[in-house]
Amino acid sequence: MSTDNHPFDRAVALVATGVPGQYQGQASQDYWNMVGPYGGITAASLVRAMQQHPQCLGDPVSITVNYAAAVGAGAFVIDANPVRTNRSTQHWLLTVKQADEAGVMQVITTATAVTAARRETWSATDQPMPAVTPAADVPRVPALVGAVEWLNRYEMRFLDGMLPMKEDGTEHDSQSRLWVRDNPPRPLDFASLAAVSDVFFPRVWLRRAKRVPAGTVSITVYFHAGREELAAAGDAPLLAQARGQEFRNGFFDQTAQLWSASGQMLASSHQIVYYKE
Repeated sequence: MSTDNHPFDRAVALVATGVPGQYQGQASQDYWNMVGPYGGITAASLVRAMQQHPQCLGDPVSITVNYAAAVGAGAFVIDANPVRTNRSTQHWLLTVKQADEAGVMQVITTATAVTAARRETWSATDQPMPAVTPAADVPRVPALVGAVEWLNRYEMRFLDGMLPMKEDGTEHDSQSRLWVRDNPPRPLDFASLAAVSDVFFPRVWLRRAKRVPAGTVSITVYFHAGREELAAAGDAPLLAQARGQEFRNGFFDQTAQLWSASGQMLASSHQIVYYKE
């Protein structure tokens, strides 16, 4: 499948509206979740908007996305504003807006981001990729009939931390590790890396063995790789690891890492998630 016809690229396709820094997109049924598009595809669309902006400096270093409301079906607009450009870094404010039932444009997502012109320097890692079974030797999770549509857009091979078979309230460790990539396979880029950073199911479902209502409130993705590292990763599966740290009074956090098959950390992320009994 060519990249232009891939479901991901159709989902994040943006058209300039004629207003400086403003782009229009279309909510994708291919990435539909329970009440709107999968949050990762919204983050990916914001990354794509920055990269399409004619004033964009360098590549993404970080993005924080705050989900004020679910994106609904139909068109939306992204306003991407580079508020400060320094010699090697650029700071962004972004919003996603969509018309309500009365036709009034409402802000449904806000974001801040940093792009930068990377330069080669001393580098090191303090969290190497864990030793795990290679992706080719791990069974692929079969398609789940009746599941939300976005799950069909990823190939997942769980090493540990799948959802418990029984929802009995038994407490479990909140860590999950899996090999994951786009389905069908697609060469990695910054937008798809942002999307896959949100591929994990809510940690509270695993921790409690109970599927309570839950949704991401805010996610921050840190991009540790440049274009050359992403090109080297190609369309091979990434090792994805996530765990919760604190579950308290209706909110929990999640920390996650993504490594290439060669063992290089490409991105890490943190998010805060709402849940209720």
